[in-house]
Amino acid sequence: MTTEELGQIVEKYKQPTGQILGILEDIQAREGYLSREVLSVLAQRLSVPIAKLYSVATFYSFFNLQPVGANIISVCMGTACHVKGAVQILEALQDLLGLEGTGITENGKFILTTKDRCCTLTHARCFGACSMAPVISVNGKIYGYVDVKKLPKILKQYGWKPNK
Repeated sequence: MTTEELGQIVEKYKQPTGQILGILEDIQAREGYLSREVLSVLAQRLSVPIAKLYSVATFYSFFNLQPVGANIISVCMGTACHVKGAVQILEALQDLLGLEGTGITENGKFILTTKDRCCTLTHARCFGACSMAPVISVNGKIYGYVDVKKLPKILKQYGWKPNK
């Protein structure tokens, strides 16, 4: 992101209420995530400590501090989904996507991205679709009554190819 592009985003948010949140949302919409470099330049531009920007970015689960894949897959870990197998779905997705590691970031967020940046796997507290538990979301589209056997069919819609 160029300094000029960042300046255009900042100019849209003159009112202090919600200014930082709106700016961060626009940056992530354009870049896909909030890089350390952009946050540093933004902190200088707004004359705020970079820690304030990080506190906002880490408070809201929808912000990413690292590059993400083209497709964002989120597993609901709310009570109903958890009881009905969300952990097994999360583990199966990690296996199907070939993801390794704990996925826990510095701020305690779970996020793993495939090497080809096709998919990013994360989880959420609740989607509010408890009656369809367990639930996953891919790029905002909700899939209910998910089980491990349904995952390959869902993933194929988003460019996933099984490892042979």
